[in-house]
Amino acid sequence: MEKYELRPLLGQDQIRRRVKELAEQISRDYQGREIHFICILKGAFVFLSDLMRHIDVPVQVDFIGLASYGSETVSSGHIRVIRESTIPIEEKDVIVVEDIIDSGRTLKYLADELRSKKPRSLRICCLLDKKSRRQVEFDADYVGFDIEDLFVVGYGLDVNEQFRNLPSVHYVVE
Repeated sequence: MEKYELRPLLGQDQIRRRVKELAEQISRDYQGREIHFICILKGAFVFLSDLMRHIDVPVQVDFIGLASYGSETVSSGHIRVIRESTIPIEEKDVIVVEDIIDSGRTLKYLADELRSKKPRSLRICCLLDKKSRRQVEFDADYVGFDIEDLFVVGYGLDVNEQFRNLPSVHYVVE
């Protein structure tokens, strides 16, 4: 196991409060409708788990696996689908749940793919948004926190599959 120096960025209580606020906003926006969440694996599963427990409208959940980092701390720019969504989304209200938006390429690619499947609506919800790293124009509809250009781990996010279990978000000291 590699050694990394970590420093705290977002605490458990801070994350808990913000996730609850996002869930309340989404519940208001989708009142009287059913939400079809598509969670991007692996990093967003913790966020989705906490988020959907606060949603008070019916939900369905599906998962998709995409990769653009490999074992690096910088995106390769090449997006690979490693697990396809399994539930049809035509005429459904879809919210893609992502852990972090960096360059924007992965989510732009996925959003374009999902739009071709004709959902009723398509929105993006991310825990962390790193706007300073954007390489394509892309904005999320629901954002937990805007963060600086840091490599972050914890609360589902990892480096080389380490640190997903941390209950708060930390940044890796280079």
